[in-house]
Amino acid sequence: MVGSVPVGGGAPISVQSMTTTLTSDVNATLQQIAELTASGCQIVRVAVPSQDDVEALPAIARKSPIPVIADIHFQPKYVFAAIDAGCAAVRVNPGNIRQFDDKVKEIAAAASAARVPIRIGVNAGSLDKRLLEKYGKPTAEALVESALWECSLFEEHGFRDIKISVKHNDPVVMIRAYRLLAQQCDYPLHLGVTEAGPAFQGTVKSAVAFGALLAEGIGDTIRVSLSAPPVEEIKVGTAILESLNLKERGLEIVSCPSCGRAQVDVYTLAEQVTAALEGFPAPLRVAVMGCVVNGPGEAREADLGVASGNGKGQIFVKGQVIKTVPESMIVETLVEEAMKIAADMGIDPLADEPAAAVVTVH
Repeated sequence: MVGSVPVGGGAPISVQSMTTTLTSDVNATLQQIAELTASGCQIVRVAVPSQDDVEALPAIARKSPIPVIADIHFQPKYVFAAIDAGCAAVRVNPGNIRQFDDKVKEIAAAASAARVPIRIGVNAGSLDKRLLEKYGKPTAEALVESALWECSLFEEHGFRDIKISVKHNDPVVMIRAYRLLAQQCDYPLHLGVTEAGPAFQGTVKSAVAFGALLAEGIGDTIRVSLSAPPVEEIKVGTAILESLNLKERGLEIVSCPSCGRAQVDVYTLAEQVTAALEGFPAPLRVAVMGCVVNGPGEAREADLGVASGNGKGQIFVKGQVIKTVPESMIVETLVEEAMKIAADMGIDPLADEPAAAVVTVH
């Protein structure tokens, strides 16, 4: 291995996702992992519900450019298989593994010997029946008690290479659970609003929950759970971290919401600029403004910008008006100036991105 993705201990917040392919289909799974890696995914989880999936793990773990976490439910024997396969970590859901507590000693020994972390992943939808009976429903307190109980079983055997998640589909319950958890333990925490919903709803839920917790210093790694292609999860997760200055910002489009003062179709212009600069490698703040009220001021604050009106656009670079162009040339001109700024930064915007390194989590 040539690198690692540290989690916790002051390390940068990492962004995760989960493949949607059949894990047993090695080629399809590796292809999706490659797509996720190119989008900025740093750690990927694969489902392991069958023996066929178990048999695919060694090849996937060996060939994946990012750490692979095996997601185990129902079968304790698959935990040992995932460790033997070389997975970077294993996620277990105690509520879905029968007699899981009886296997903790063996799992702890195997994981310790292989230096493989265990993520104890508690979900509202699969909470241990004992705790459901105690609390009546999956409350924040129930989720936390479940996670800490399982941690204590591992701790009895000297194993503390643990990460925890306590996911719920209600952001309010989820936030409370993680706050309680952060007060009671020092383990790295993986944040997630489980079953957050379709792209728009899930993005809002995740942004609200993650923003509240991360702003308080709670959370070490995140996964945005959307009913959408996994790459979209990475885009949203990355954007959340960038908005909190927890990740170096890439391309940022600042555009006005438009109003009766606008003398240009701001919606279309912003979409065109966004599309033209998609994937741009330099960290640029680009302002797309539609009138002369706030436009010039906002454009001057950006690395690059345009203030539009009367069929023309004033182009700003680093706060200075460099030219005025017809509305039809605004997008083209912004792209040209973005290229120049990138070159001045020593970045070739036309160069292919380097291949992802093979890394692991310890």
